Amino acid sequence: MLRHKAYKYRIYPTKEQAILITKTIGCSRFVYNYFLDQWNTCYADTGKGLTYSACSKLLTHLKKQPDTEWLREVDKFSLQNALRNLADSFSRFFTHQNDQPRYKSKKNPIQSYTTHFTNNNIAVCDKYIKLPKLGWVTCAKSQEPTGRIVKATIRKQASGTFFVSILCEEEMHELPKTDSAIGLDLGITDFAVFSDGHKVDNNRFTAKMEAKLKREQRKLSRRALVAKKNGISLFEAKNYQKQKRKVARLHEKVMNQRNDFLNKLSTEIIKTHDVICMEDLNTKEMLRNHKLAKSISDVSWSSFVAKLQYKAEWYGRAIIKVDTWFPSSQLCSECGHRDGKKSLDIREWTCPVCHAHHDRDINASKNILAEGLRRYTLV
Repeated sequence: MLRHKAYKYRIYPTKEQAILITKTIGCSRFVYNYFLDQWNTCYADTGKGLTYSACSKLLTHLKKQPDTEWLREVDKFSLQNALRNLADSFSRFFTHQNDQPRYKSKKNPIQSYTTHFTNNNIAVCDKYIKLPKLGWVTCAKSQEPTGRIVKATIRKQASGTFFVSILCEEEMHELPKTDSAIGLDLGITDFAVFSDGHKVDNNRFTAKMEAKLKREQRKLSRRALVAKKNGISLFEAKNYQKQKRKVARLHEKVMNQRNDFLNKLSTEIIKTHDVICMEDLNTKEMLRNHKLAKSISDVSWSSFVAKLQYKAEWYGRAIIKVDTWFPSSQLCSECGHRDGKKSLDIREWTCPVCHAHHDRDINASKNILAEGLRRYTLV
């Protein structure tokens, strides 16, 4: 079965290549914002928006104008993809899938552009990657991409580092069956509790880095005040920009640690179980609890579930989601007795009917497994 799979590498462009990447990102942002303004104006005047085809023709004309002929210096596919993204944003807006498209800002911490594969303009060879207009760029290759290359996205991080993501179309093969099903209860104290009694610790990546982050962010605030006092723009304040990159590197370290943990755990679960039952968490609603919002953000439940879902689709596994309101913590997994609502501070309890002693989270994961398998057999 053909599936899309992305490979992400860090790249080390030369000074000239880095300048061209920055130029391409700026041109893509200009094209997006320019045609967003044209689209809004056309809609206000006629009641109808533009189309990708109309914008593409206008872009060709725009490249010939003396004031904007610099658009021809960069990769043409990056500009066309900016238009595609804009057209897609409006399509989603009119079908109520997202908010109205907004202008892109150069202050966004991550800047990027996307280019398409054609006539072997993208290739990976040894420690180098070939990209349109940039030529061969040094990269840290961790995996060998297989299959047909579709497109590549080049990103400039807030820390000043560069990455490329290559999207490939590959033939995916299902993993051998294990005849195993598992119930999974996600939490804050323990990241994941399995129905077999196994628990995975919550590493608290942000909390471990919190003291250092606070210290460096205070330095950043002080340097912003000094720049403001001296009448210097923050974009031109070298000390501020240097400290800003330092803070960004700390945030990226936390993000990389978390992603590595989530990827390894999700892959292990997919390899060892055919059916994974879990609760359908409404994370957006839970984040409104100000006492738990920071901890919930740190554990990244949504990201973990997303990784499980696409890996399950790749390798022929089943993800069964149990309703949010299913009382997994209130039911006895042995006899099914419902013992009333329990507050979060109650971590262990004994069933008054069968007298089975339960760990709250393990009991919940067992109930999730039972309910998930019941739903799975009905499908």
